[in-house]
Amino acid sequence: MKFSKFAFDGAFKIEFQKFQDTRGSFFELFKDYEFKKNIKFKFVQDNISVSKKNTLRGIHYQYKNPQGHLVTIIQGKIFDIGVDLRKKSKTFGKYASIILDDSNTTGVFWPPGVAHGFLALSSKNIISYKCTNYYSSKYEKGIKYNDEILKIKWPINKNNINISSKDLNNYDFLTVKQKYLPRL
Repeated sequence: MKFSKFAFDGAFKIEFQKFQDTRGSFFELFKDYEFKKNIKFKFVQDNISVSKKNTLRGIHYQYKNPQGHLVTIIQGKIFDIGVDLRKKSKTFGKYASIILDDSNTTGVFWPPGVAHGFLALSSKNIISYKCTNYYSSKYEKGIKYNDEILKIKWPINKNNINISSKDLNNYDFLTVKQKYLPRL
């Protein structure tokens, strides 16, 4: 595994070594000792998301007990984003994006205090993400995908996005900034 600093303080792009032959492929998704050298957080929860093409999920975070996310793609291709909500960060209020594709075995770690979302670009997408804190619906908040301050450049016509009614009702960035920043 190769760890490279990415976009925000504490964020990493991770390149996994993939072994491929006529039978298929194999790669190691997680080795505790490899991660401890680079990421100073313990993972406590694993999640799998299966999403159809043009599905947008997010942009989610927990304002209490914030989660860091190690995001990898098992099948498909996604446009993955993080929004830095750490008030003291020099990249506060900025977003960063990365394409995660099952052909390149790359992942990304977004540290606690960075909101996360993604757009599914393939017909079937299986996303794995490890979390540094347990999920709590009580403390979950979200930022609108089309927020006018963030101006995220999604790689799709916004009229074609498949999004839940819950995520359509996420907060704008200004409200998040004034009322719901993560408690770090």
